[in-house]
Amino acid sequence: MAKLKTRSSSKYLIFGLHVLIFIIDLFSTYYDIFNVDIGQKGFKSKFMFLTVWNICLQTLYFGFCVVSDLAELAALQHKCLRNWRDTFHSTIAFPVGTFVVLLFWGLYSIDRELVYPKALDDIIPSWLNHLLHTTPLPFLITDKYLVYHVHPPRLKGMIKASSIALIYIVWILFIAFYDNIWVYPILKTLSVHGRAVFLIFCMVIFGLLYILGEKTSSAFWKQEPATTNLQKPEVISTHKKYL
Repeated sequence: MAKLKTRSSSKYLIFGLHVLIFIIDLFSTYYDIFNVDIGQKGFKSKFMFLTVWNICLQTLYFGFCVVSDLAELAALQHKCLRNWRDTFHSTIAFPVGTFVVLLFWGLYSIDRELVYPKALDDIIPSWLNHLLHTTPLPFLITDKYLVYHVHPPRLKGMIKASSIALIYIVWILFIAFYDNIWVYPILKTLSVHGRAVFLIFCMVIFGLLYILGEKTSSAFWKQEPATTNLQKPEVISTHKKYL
């Protein structure tokens, strides 16, 4: 396989895009946490919502993309940083971001009161709602298209992605039992066995989203599958070629 070459302009373009997305996500995170008051404190704060987890994770991910891009532009050896970025993208950023966007708009289309009551329109600006619940997915897909991400072996990747669901469910159950606040009222109505089934279901969904991300990368880069054990050693750049 021939070496994958890129023009230096493409690297700067991708770096600029990553900087822009990072700034947008950072601003969204700051504005939502410090300027939107939904009347909850302590364990009732916004960090019980997966949306807030997601925007924080997206900000962290694109921040690492910026650092990785800078290292590549400076021709520095940054294999560990790139590997961490790719693993974070495939097992955390993409599954969580995709889950939040699809679940939010899926429930919104059925009954918005289930996920985003109309009363929130007077509290959360429309533009912020879209930055939290819409743009994460197109940002991630654009990144997937422009940057080649090496995925871990499928089973390991699915386990890591599913672990995020496990951690979050344990967190909101802790909030429920510690502060009697049920982030998602449906969990309050379920029995112990029902909650266990719900937990397993969420973990399976996250595992499937990991596979979706892997397949998407494979489709964009014509690599099947895009995993570490099949990565071509001749590939010296992770950026799309611009002609």
